Amino acid sequence: MLKMPDPKRMLALLIAWTAISCSSWGAETSVYSSAAEPPAGMQINTEHGTSTIEPSFSSGQKRRKKKQSRREAMSWVTLQQRFPGSFVIWGPRQYRRVALTFDDVPDPRYTPKVLETLARYKVRATFFVVGSRAAKYPAMVQRMRREGHIIGNHSYDHAVFSRISRYAFEQQIWKTDWILRPLAGYSPKFIRPPYGEITPQQVALLRSWGYIVVNWDVDSVDWKSLDSNSILINIKKTLQPGSIILQHAGGGEGQDLSGTIAALPRLIRLLHSKGYQIVTLPELLNRPEARGRRFR
Repeated sequence: MLKMPDPKRMLALLIAWTAISCSSWGAETSVYSSAAEPPAGMQINTEHGTSTIEPSFSSGQKRRKKKQSRREAMSWVTLQQRFPGSFVIWGPRQYRRVALTFDDVPDPRYTPKVLETLARYKVRATFFVVGSRAAKYPAMVQRMRREGHIIGNHSYDHAVFSRISRYAFEQQIWKTDWILRPLAGYSPKFIRPPYGEITPQQVALLRSWGYIVVNWDVDSVDWKSLDSNSILINIKKTLQPGSIILQHAGGGEGQDLSGTIAALPRLIRLLHSKGYQIVTLPELLNRPEARGRRFR
C-alpha cells in the first residue's frame, strides 16, 4: 500500500517554500556604498578605491574580509555589464569630461550654498532629489531647474531598496516622480538608489520603465563631515576621464557639510586646471534628462 505523506510535514514544507519565494525579490547580492550613514549593523570598507558597506565581521571571519570585499567592490561593474546603458557608474573614458552629482537635496542649510558656488563658476550639475524633501522645499527644486541643473530621483524617504518589498520599492519611485514632475517640468530619467544599493531585479524593473540607474566611480565621502582637504584627496584618488563624482548638498541630523561647501570652488578650479570639462549627466552619457515627454 502506498504510504501517504505526513500532513504536518507537508504543511511545514509548504510554509518554508512560500517564505523562500516571497523573499526572492531581494535575494541576489546587493551592493552598499558610503553615500550616507550606513544601515544599522553594517560597517564601511573603502579598499581598492571603491567605498562599500559590508556586514561586521567576527575575529574568525577577518581573514576572509579582504577577499569578500573584492567581490563586493566588483558588483557594480558586473551590473553595468549586465545592464549596459541602464546601470551606469562612469561615462566614456575617451573624453576629458566629468559630472558633478549631489545627493540628498533639497536642504535649506547647504543646497543654496552649493547652487551659489555653481552659479559663480558657471557650472551645471546633477542633483538627486529626495521626494519628501522636495515636497517640503519645492522652491529650491524649481531654482535648480531654473539655473540649468539636472534633477534626478533619489527615492521618497531615502529607503534602503534591497530591504523593502516590490510594492514599497515602486512607491518610492512613483511618489517621488509625481512630486518632481511639476517642479522639474519633466519626469526625471536618472535614478540614484540611496546608499548606492540596488538589486538586479530592481534595475531590470527600472529599465522596463525607461529609467537609468546612475551610481558613481568617485566618492568624496563628504557625508562623514570631512574637511575640504580630505574631500579633495578622496576625489583625486579615483578621478579620471568620464568620472561621475559623488558629493552631497543635503545631510541628515548631525551631518556637517561645510567641508563640501569649502571644497567645491577648489574642486572646480582643480578640474579646470587639469583640462576637464564639467558637464551634466545627460551630456556625459548622451542620454535625455526626461523619461518621456516634458510637461512644461
